[in-house]
This record gives sequence, structure tokens and C-alpha cells, in this order.
Amino acid sequence: MRTIHGFSSGANNSVIDSAPGGHQHDKTVLSAYEACSAYIQRGELKVSPVGVFWLESDPVRGYNTLRHLTDQGPARLGPDDLGIRSRVNGYGGGALAAADGGVFVVGEDQQIRFVSLARGECVRLTDDPEAAYGGLVADQSRNRVLAVREAEGQQQLVAVSMQGERTVLHAGLDFYSAPAVSADGNQVAWTSWQLPDMPWLRTRLWTANLSGEGLLDQCREWPTPSEASVQQPVFDGNQLWVLSDQEGWWQPWHIDTSGEGAWHAIESPARDHANAPWQLGESHHCPTGSGSWARVHYCNGTGELWLSSGETGEEIRVARGFGDFRCLQSAGEHLYCIGRAATRLDAVLQIDLETGQARTIAGGEEAMPEPRAALPLDIEIPALNPGEASIHGFFYTPKLATPDVPPLILIAHGGPTSAAYPVFNPQVQYWCQRGFAVAEINYRGSTGFGREFRLALEGRWGDVDVADMERAADHLASFGLADGRRVFIQGRSSGGYTALMAMIRSRRFTAGASMFGVTDPMRLRAMTHRFESGYLDWLLGSPEKYPERWQERTPLLHAERITAPMIFFQGGQDRVVVPEQTRAMTEAMKAAGRAPELHWFEDEGHGFRRQANQAGMLEWMFSFYRKHSQKANDQAENLS
Repeated sequence: MRTIHGFSSGANNSVIDSAPGGHQHDKTVLSAYEACSAYIQRGELKVSPVGVFWLESDPVRGYNTLRHLTDQGPARLGPDDLGIRSRVNGYGGGALAAADGGVFVVGEDQQIRFVSLARGECVRLTDDPEAAYGGLVADQSRNRVLAVREAEGQQQLVAVSMQGERTVLHAGLDFYSAPAVSADGNQVAWTSWQLPDMPWLRTRLWTANLSGEGLLDQCREWPTPSEASVQQPVFDGNQLWVLSDQEGWWQPWHIDTSGEGAWHAIESPARDHANAPWQLGESHHCPTGSGSWARVHYCNGTGELWLSSGETGEEIRVARGFGDFRCLQSAGEHLYCIGRAATRLDAVLQIDLETGQARTIAGGEEAMPEPRAALPLDIEIPALNPGEASIHGFFYTPKLATPDVPPLILIAHGGPTSAAYPVFNPQVQYWCQRGFAVAEINYRGSTGFGREFRLALEGRWGDVDVADMERAADHLASFGLADGRRVFIQGRSSGGYTALMAMIRSRRFTAGASMFGVTDPMRLRAMTHRFESGYLDWLLGSPEKYPERWQERTPLLHAERITAPMIFFQGGQDRVVVPEQTRAMTEAMKAAGRAPELHWFEDEGHGFRRQANQAGMLEWMFSFYRKHSQKANDQAENLS
């Protein structure tokens, strides 16, 4: 259900100059085309002895390209038509691994290739058309790559040689994480999980020795002291470290694999040190030598990067101008990572481990000059009842000056187990420049706020998330930050479901927008991919045990209760939330006498990638919001 934001796209459509109240914008306002076409994202950073490599979205071509750092600066590597993306578990990850002579990548056809750094040649290593690969990790000692292979509803840990020979290392578990290999090449670690669990609910940690032939030996599971989600195993020398939430937060633990497997916690703040592992191969912590570490801490939705010294125990926060960090990699005297900020595009950062000074070595382009950009304001919304948690989010004030309290767009992120971060989002800027206030809400179930907050959505999807969105609307209106009579709610995928349930349950919202949102959970349960096949039962409870709950929280069955205007966007090739979900919902609303607005994109899947379609969606949505945010006298003044 979650929408993974890969490359963005936009369209050469006309600039909209009309503001919600009939005002005219300055021509320097961000157009729909600019909001989509200039949004370049970077990720999957990897470092090896021969260089720094990462993936970069190409908004024109609509796929990810391979980049590396040269003496002349960032440059593209590999053939012009090489698009890179893994589809393992539906959401991919781990499509890039750096080796001594180049990089291993997963192409759009899901096959592994090796791109030579010296010659730029791209050699296809696998010919396995029924399979998808992801979670790539270079095994430098054996000149091969380890990977997660997914085929015929099963997964395996495999090794692929430079000659394309595939060796199955481990099989029989439902799901595998990206493996970790020790520096000497003698040990490997990974996590697994079994249906119906998701990896942020309950996982198992495994280790094995690697024999001289590269096969697994003495494979062993290391149970956690209590139920936990364990992720991101990494070796510091021969010591194994993980992030585990057995004490309520994803925090660092060391496992004594030489004895009975004692788990040792280190002193660390009660914060999540990672986000939910929707994708393979993420890295929010890494050793930096001599017992020192780099780690990400999430504080009220903001990612902070901290360096700790193994000699003095001192901890310092670095790169304070960024609000999220991914892909931590250490090499020599430097830490490398992807930094995300509120007014800049994704940056490849190099951080001096001695001084903590951060330098942008690629990307980090100024997305918008700060006077034009709406900056995220951290908001906390107190609990209504004893024992409930407060919720957090990010509020953006409109950049168009008007005498009125602005209308508000509430955004439900595309989780449900995801989060909103204080980083540049061109679509948020698009709304703010047109007179809207915007709030992105980390409702209960969002990641980054501890295990209890994350699991609060169990059996309560369409309930507590909706209540938190309603609470956010009331809170912002009570402080005069938004007009409580003009509040819109929108969301993608799971966020679209939250928006629909809010429109059914509440009269607080003026209108709503669903972008490829879930409308029929039972039908989705029968058709969704294997990774999420048990997730809906966790979110809503077993349909056999709780049939009334499924009935109550299926938007399709309550279309007549939506009395306010709705706009829908759907891709005809969507395999996650199939097109029939949106088509059936709009037909049900029409049968109930409503007039939903539907925009259908036959060439799109789950998450729009094409420039024209993304920009068109923004323009249609703006026209819809503008129409329903105008006051009666504003509309009268514009009549001919």
C-alpha cells in the first residue's frame, strides 16, 4: 500500500496564475511543471575503495540512473539506457552494491549487471526472467555479489559470480533482508520474517560462517530476549551489531556470537534509530573505526545525525541543516550519506569524522530561494484522553499574502507504517504559493516514534489515523492558523484510504482527494502481493473474527455517507491498489447521487512517474481545491 517516492516527474503544462481567492500570482510562482520536473532524488549510496556511487532519479526519462564521484565532480556511469530499480517485495531496495572494480546493479528488468568503473562496460550476469533481485551486497573476498532472489512466491539468499553462476546460500524462510558480510569475508548475517508478519513487527536474526567455497556453515538463529523487530545487521570487525526495538525503540545492540548469544544494549537515547524497513538495504548506523559510530536519531519526526567516539564516549550532532539521513557509509576519515533538507534537493554528504564538518559533494541544489520557500514548523497536538499519545507533524504557512485565515490541506502520508519528514516536497510548496496552509501529520501508526506508537494502529486502521487527522484540523483551526470551514484532506495509497474514511466519518472536511487510495480492503486482501498479504489482517483484525469491523471500515460500502466533494486519481497499470478499487468507489458514489471527479491515467502504476501526468494531477487538484475553498462573495465577484 505504501507509495515509495522514487523519481518524480512533471509536465510542460501552462502555469496557473489564479489564487484561491481570485488573486493573481507573480510569474515567479512555482508552476506545476517546475514542481514536478525539477525534483531530483538520490539514494542507495555505496562506497568502495575505488569510489563513491549512488542512484539519481531522472525526471525526464522516468527512471533511476547510476552516478559516481570523479575528480571533475559527479558523473553518470554506465549506458544511457540503464535504468536501475529492484522490485523485490514490491518496494525494492538494495539495487546497488559497490565492489573493487565497479558496481553491481539491478536493472529495470530485475536482472543483475556489473558496471566496470575503468571501462564503463555493463555486463549482464543473470538470465533469470521469472525472478527479481534486490538487497545486493558485494562479497569482496570472492569477487561476487550476494542478493535476495524472489521468484514463484518464494525468496532465497543467493550468491552470483562474475561469470553469472548462481549459488543458493539459504532458503526456506518467507522473507530475507539484505545480508551483511564481515570485513574479512568469513561471516554473514541477515534477518528474516514469516507470514503474516511485517518486518517492523517481528523478525529473526541469523548468522553463518562462510566456507572457503563461499557456502554457509554453522548457520544459527539468535533469539531476542523479548518479541522485537530487528533490522540492519552490520559487522564492526567481527562484532555483530543490530538495531532492535525490544525495549520500545529501534536502538543499537551488540550480540555476543562467540558464546550463548547474549544481547548487550549500549547507552543510547530512547528514540528510533531507523525507520520502518519497507525497502531492503537501508543503513541508518555504521561503524567508523576504533569503536566509533555514526547513527541517526529520530526526534519528533526529524532525523538527526550523531557521531560517537569510541575513545572518549563523546557524542556530537553534525549536519544540523538537514532533517533526514539515509545510506550511512564509512570510508577512511570520512562518513558519507544522503542528507535531505527543507529547501534543497537530496545531497550526497561527506563528513569529516574528526571535525564533524559536512561538505556537499553532489546534489544539494537550492530547490527554492528561502524567501519563496515555506519552511516546516514542528507542531505537537496534545492527546484528548488520558493515556493517549500526542501526535506530531509539520505545518507550512502559505506564501501568498491574503487578508483571510488560509484554507488548510491536511496530508496523510502513504504508510500506514511510514512517516512525514521536514524535507523538501515540491508539491507542498506548490500549495503554499497558492494561498493554502499545509500540514503533514504523523498519526498513530507512523514510524519514528517508538514501537508502542507504531503498533497503536493494530486493528484500528481507519479509526485512530482518522481521529488524529481530525484532531490536527481542530488544533490548527483553534490557534487561528487555518480556516476551520475550509479544510481539505488528501492522501496517496493508504493515505487515500485515511482520507476516504475521514470523509465518511466526519463533517470537518470541505472536500477530499484520493490518489490511488484503498477503497475495498477485502478485495485488496485477495489481490495484494505476498509481502503485504497478512498486513490487512493486522490493520483491521481477522475478517472471520471481526466481520463488523471490516464492514464498518470499507469505504466502498459507505459511499453514500460522503456528502462533500471528492476527487480521485488512478493509474490503469496499478498492481498494488488495483484500478477497480477507484472505479468501483466512484461508481458507488454516483449511484448514491454524488458527483465525484475522476482522473484516469492508463499508462501509470502505483505512484505517478510521468511528467505530464504528475503536473496535470497538481493542476486538476488545484482547480478542485480553489473552487471549493472560495467564499460565496469571492465566487460572486468572478461571475460574468
